[in-house]
Amino acid sequence: MSRIAIIGAGNWGTALAVMAARKGHDVALWSRSATVVSDINDNHLNTLYLARTPIPESVIATNDIRQALTKADLVILAAPSHVTRALLMEMTPVLLSEVILVSATKGIEIETGKRISEVVQEVVGPQVQPRFVCLSGPSFANEVVAGHPTAIVAASESDEARHSTQTELSFENLRIYTNEDVAGTELGGAVKNVMAIAAGMVTGLGFGTNSVAALITRGLAEMTRLALRQGGKLETMMGLAGLGDLVLTCTGGLSRNRHVGFELGKGRSLDEITTEMAGIAEGVKTTLAVHNLASRLGVEMPITNQVKAVLYDGKSANEAARELMARPLREEGPRAKG
Repeated sequence: MSRIAIIGAGNWGTALAVMAARKGHDVALWSRSATVVSDINDNHLNTLYLARTPIPESVIATNDIRQALTKADLVILAAPSHVTRALLMEMTPVLLSEVILVSATKGIEIETGKRISEVVQEVVGPQVQPRFVCLSGPSFANEVVAGHPTAIVAASESDEARHSTQTELSFENLRIYTNEDVAGTELGGAVKNVMAIAAGMVTGLGFGTNSVAALITRGLAEMTRLALRQGGKLETMMGLAGLGDLVLTCTGGLSRNRHVGFELGKGRSLDEITTEMAGIAEGVKTTLAVHNLASRLGVEMPITNQVKAVLYDGKSANEAARELMARPLREEGPRAKG
C-alpha cells in the first residue's frame, strides 16, 4: 500500500483518487476549493465534478498542498495545464527526492509551447529528481468509476517509474499499459482535445458520420506529424494514447471539448458556452498552444489552424469547414504535409 497525493480534484483527479482508494491506497486529494474539500471530507462526495460516485473514506481532501504531499510516494498532477507551472513551484519544496511524479494533465503550456514533462524538468529538476510518468489514453472519468473496462498508458523513460505506476494504479476495470514514448503520449493527449472541438463543430453544423470520420483520420495525421517532429513514435499514435484517445474524445457524448465544438457549430459564442460549463475544456487553451508550437516548428496543421481561427479570431465554424474542404488536393500518406 502506498501513500498517493493527487493534485487537482476535478473529474479525472477525483476518479483516480477513487480508483486508488479502491485498490487500498491512502489518498490525499488536493483542491483549491474549500467547498469541494468539505464536500469530500464530510459527505464523501464531490458534488461539483463527480456527483454520483461515493468517495471512499481513505480519500482525505485538503486545500493545503504541503499537507497533501507529506510522505507521498506517488504524486499525480491532475490540474489544468495552464496552472501546472505555478503548482509545481508550490510543490517542489516538499516533494520527496525519489518521488514518482505522474502527469494526468492533457495540455501544453501556452506561453512556452512546452509539454508537461518539459515544465516539470525545468521547475522541479534542479531540486529533486522525480521519475516522470505521463498517464494518458481514452478514459472518461464517469465510466472508469462506474466499472467500465478502460485501458490507458503510463509512459516514462524510467522502467521503474512506469512499471510502478502500472502496478499501483491498475485495478479491476482499469488496465494500464506502458511505453517509453513520453513525447508522443503527451502530444496525443493534448492534440486530441483540439480535434475533439473540430469534431464537435462538424456535428453542430449538422454534418454526418462521413464528415466526422474524415475529421478523425486527418486529425490523426496532424497529431502524428507534430509528435514525430518532437521525437514521438508512430506506434504511440496508433495506440491508446493516440488513435484511442482521439476516437473517444471526438465521438463520446461526455467530452467537454466536443461539447464546446458542437455549440460553436450551432452558432453560439465561446464565452456563452464556457460560462455555463462546470468543468474546463482543456482544448480551448491547448488549441492556441498547439497552433503556436506547430507554427514555430513548421508543421502543417490545417484543422488546428481553423479551430484556432474560430476560437480566437472570430471565424464562423461554417466558414472554417468550407476553407478546409477548399484546400488544394493532396496525396495521402505518411510524408504528406496536410
